[in-house]
Amino acid sequence: MMNLIVEHVDVWEAVIDDMPGGLANILTSLREVGVDLDFIIARRAPEKPGTGVVFVTPLRGELEIAAASHLGFNVTDTLHSLRVQGEFCSGITANLTTKLAEAGINLQGLSAAVIGKKIILYIGFDNGEDAANAACLLKNA
Repeated sequence: MMNLIVEHVDVWEAVIDDMPGGLANILTSLREVGVDLDFIIARRAPEKPGTGVVFVTPLRGELEIAAASHLGFNVTDTLHSLRVQGEFCSGITANLTTKLAEAGINLQGLSAAVIGKKIILYIGFDNGEDAANAACLLKNA
């Protein structure tokens, strides 16, 4: 049995300009109000030339949420996410994704990093039911 910490997380999304400083500007504005992010993904939005998208988590408390909302961030309603943290061991991501697949749970996306002896995964699902089922499964992995 793996000793995993599994948490539901809200992922916040905003449109950014696809130009030098587009991402830096929005992240600097968040930092200036004290936001301390654990996870950031940014990419171009090829379907909307000249723009990109940034996803961040977490936002803690009313001040951070208000500041982020003012900058154009909204909680995504199309991505239901879990943050999974535990001790790294060889093959852990393959093992966890196999357990999810065997339970018939499809992933929308996955990002993982090993930091020292820890692994942190952010796993996205298409709906809240899949995320809840995955959380139960992973907590008992």
